[in-house]
Order: sequence, then structure tokens, then C-alpha cells
Amino acid sequence: MNIGLYFGTFNPIHVGHLIIANHMVENSNLEEVWMVVTPHNPFKKKKTLLDNYQRYEMVYEATEEYPLLKPCDIEFGLPQPSYTVNTLMHLKEKYPQHSFSLIMGEDNLQSLHKWKNAEVLIEEHDIYVYPRVVKDKKEVKVSCERVFFINAPIVEISSSAIRSSLRTNKNIRPLLPQKVWEYVDKMNLYKK
Repeated sequence: MNIGLYFGTFNPIHVGHLIIANHMVENSNLEEVWMVVTPHNPFKKKKTLLDNYQRYEMVYEATEEYPLLKPCDIEFGLPQPSYTVNTLMHLKEKYPQHSFSLIMGEDNLQSLHKWKNAEVLIEEHDIYVYPRVVKDKKEVKVSCERVFFINAPIVEISSSAIRSSLRTNKNIRPLLPQKVWEYVDKMNLYKK
């Protein structure tokens, strides 16, 4: 099975994440998309993250009605900070029957050369890219045979803007899947 890996802190997961993941699985040769909840992205500050399992629970709730989208907590048991190349090596060992592809935004593709062992990622895995509004768009020099640009909707919803809006008591319900909104509201998350 060809699995697309959509990495993120999902802090919180929002409808934009679901739109992209669902579009990828419905409009490519990916058979499932695993939403990999990242404990600590080396490029983000750790103090802003909710507990790993709270974020995993929100991803679980958000994907429950989408049979081709699955929550994944594989990185919780791996050394931190999380590096994609290490996660892929672990997944290939644990699930040798699957092939794994990366899903990333156009902005991340532009900075892929900064990732740990980027050349291994490019050589061994397909990369599915969704469009983003990118300032100072640069030509990306990545082997075209393994990179697939998917004409997905451009979604400009950010988890940080959602957190900020929640702190100031703004109504962000339309930006979150219903079950995620209920979880955030019940647990009184992101208010501080």
C-alpha cells in the first residue's frame, strides 16, 4: 500500500489540514494518508505545544469519519527532536509491506535542502507537494521524477492564528472539525 505521510504538530488540527489530506488521497495514487503527530519539530518552539496525546486525540477525532485518513503517533516513541529521515527508517522497518511518501507544502519543499539527510529523502521517497502562497518563490532544484505537484486548494488557515483567536475569545468554530471544536471547548484549551 502506498501511504502518504502528512507530518505536523496539529496544534490544533483544523479543516485546512483535512482538506489537504483528503485532496491528496482522492487525487493521487496514495491509498491512505497518515497524519503523523510530531512531538517536537526542530524548527518550532516546544513551549507552545499541547501535550502529545491531546494533539493525537484531536487528530483521531478529526479523522474518524474519513476511512482513508489515519492518525499516527509513531514519533512519540522516537528520540527527540523528530527528524523525518529517522521516522521513515523506523516506519519501513515496522511496516515493510508499505511504501511511504511524503506530503508537504510548497514552502517546505523550498527548504527541504536544510532537512537532515535531505538527499536520502529525495532518493528513496516520492514527495507530494500541495501549493502554498509563498513569498519570494524560488525555483526548487529537486529531482522531478520523485516530486509530484498536486493541484490542491490553497488553504490559508494556521493553527497559530486559531490559538491566538481562542486566547482572545473569538469564534473559530468554522475552522475546526466539529469533534475537535467540542474537545477544545470541553478541555478549555489554548485559553492561556
